[in-house]
Amino acid sequence: MTRFARRWRSTAGAAAAALLAACAGGPAAPDWQLNSKAAIDRAVAAYLAGDSALEAREFEMGRAEIARTGRVDLMSRAELIRCAARVASLVFDACEGFEKLRPQAQARERAYADFLQARVQAQDIGLLPPQQRVAAANNSSAEASLDALHAIKDPFSRLVAAAVLFQAGRASPTAMALAVDTASDQGWRRPLLAWLNAQALRAEKIGATAEAERLRRRIGLVQGSN
Repeated sequence: MTRFARRWRSTAGAAAAALLAACAGGPAAPDWQLNSKAAIDRAVAAYLAGDSALEAREFEMGRAEIARTGRVDLMSRAELIRCAARVASLVFDACEGFEKLRPQAQARERAYADFLQARVQAQDIGLLPPQQRVAAANNSSAEASLDALHAIKDPFSRLVAAAVLFQAGRASPTAMALAVDTASDQGWRRPLLAWLNAQALRAEKIGATAEAERLRRRIGLVQGSN
């Protein structure tokens, strides 16, 4: 299975293993599938790199390809992967593209959309990808949540889970540091800046002046990379 198919399944909670990507050994994928996969993959990469204009163009290309199928389930998952990239970057706006489709969306997609907003209901946690369930549970301890983050092998999924914890006010300093390391290791400029800023604000709030200054210098270094 391709890298994008694995990311799609773990991030958007898709029920099928190859919604937008061909599986090795199977029949040749139709053009819309290949084109939408490539466009959405590029859109996510562009957003994480900080290029909003390119992200918008690529996502529209991917959305146009999916629209050719008339599949609401696939379109809703495309919108969710887009919103997940924003959540990973600590942008917690409403997922408007998905909300327009919510009445026709499947239960798994509705649960994942609520998860991204840190408001998934307890009875729906079982609909989430297994690695996201601890982050979604309000009664999870800080230690259990951190262990769950470490257990998530896919960097994108890990960053999304950390962001949900942060949004819910349950991200420990260690979890925030893990998110910073994850974004840094991948070279994801946008989420890295967001998480570094969150760390710096926390340091300033508790009076850790030296730490805040160190973080601001690192932010300046990342900003200078553009």
